[in-house]
Amino acid sequence: MAREPLQAAPRTLPADIAVRADVLALSDVVDVALRNNPQTQVSWAQARAGAATYGAAAAAYVPTVDATVNLVRSQTTSQLGSSLRSTATPTATLSYLLLDFGGRTGTIAAARAAAVALDLTHNATLQNVALQAEGAYFTYQGQRQLVAAARMTVAEADTNLASARQRNRAGVATIADVLQAETLLAQAQLDLEGAEGNLQTARGSLAVAMGLPPNASFQLAPATDSLAVSMIVTQVDSLIDRALALRPDLAALRESIQQAQAEVRVARSAQLPSLTLGANVGKTFSNVTAFQGINYTMTLGVQIPILNLARQYNTTAAEAQVAVASARADLLRTQVAQQVYTSYYALQTATQRTRTANALLASATRSEDAARARYRAGVGTIVDLITAQTALANARAQQAQARWTWGFALAQLSHDVGVLGPRGDSLPSGLDSSGLRR
Repeated sequence: MAREPLQAAPRTLPADIAVRADVLALSDVVDVALRNNPQTQVSWAQARAGAATYGAAAAAYVPTVDATVNLVRSQTTSQLGSSLRSTATPTATLSYLLLDFGGRTGTIAAARAAAVALDLTHNATLQNVALQAEGAYFTYQGQRQLVAAARMTVAEADTNLASARQRNRAGVATIADVLQAETLLAQAQLDLEGAEGNLQTARGSLAVAMGLPPNASFQLAPATDSLAVSMIVTQVDSLIDRALALRPDLAALRESIQQAQAEVRVARSAQLPSLTLGANVGKTFSNVTAFQGINYTMTLGVQIPILNLARQYNTTAAEAQVAVASARADLLRTQVAQQVYTSYYALQTATQRTRTANALLASATRSEDAARARYRAGVGTIVDLITAQTALANARAQQAQARWTWGFALAQLSHDVGVLGPRGDSLPSGLDSSGLRR
């Protein structure tokens, strides 16, 4: 029976980050994700393998030298008797390709392009993992703000209930006011419970995004105002141009075109002659003097292909691969432009929604203050107060979400442009089209 494979040990926070496990910042979250995510490990290993393959291909410019030693002990029997002979023959062999009309050069160029493409693919993987981690981070922060807003709503509803009961005992409010206040409090508590459940779900998703178990022990640093919401002043056309120049996945496809073109040179060279140089030198040591001496050979070989139909098809196939790589690059260029265009206007919308949410919260707060004052003065109804507080709760929820939605929209645009850094650094929002801060 086949044995089950060993299970990998669960990943934990790196030692240098574990010391601040209770105050993880965005850069820490991205750092841990990049270290733990198997995607980055796979792409890095592939990049290293590609570099080694390129090194092996480049070795074709250097002659190959091998050494062998043959040890022989033999006994010969004849009418004159028997004789023992021991021989040792060290031999060195040299082989070198002098000329192949582009085959060797094409192989090296293809290996180099493949190595560069794998390295660029690794960079693209880093950006993808960083974006996933940032998305989980912003979602968790947004849910944490929703919980804080829900708790404020519960506290206000509890205050309203106490006020309604006091007014009812004083005979200035009916039992209907108390019941409506109790309903509002129950609804607020229900919303809080749902928000707390969503917060735990978001926390588990954040842990998984960092490559940790869902129940890993960590806490994020308290939210601050360092995430300044502002409008991107760079025009979308400029961002699309930057993306076409900077996106690592697109650059990897351009290298794939170079690789395919080099493979065409290799296929064509197979239909042309090649010239090789060979040499062999050795010396025989023996207890029989007649068998001692130096032996050597030198060869100059020319290989001339005469008939091999497969080589023509190989050339055709290699040329077709160039067309395939070019078409893929064209398709990705279109997709990149669309992604940047979409994320650009998503960020513009998120910026406007953040400003509107701030204004909505300020207006709802003033409205709730006025309704509360009117209710306490006996000139307002509990319905007016509940309506105002419901609007305030909704405004708080939208304001809590808008800021973190903007943060993720900025990260998405930075990813699509190709400038999302390995520690969560993103596209500066205060840049004009020349790249200078205003």
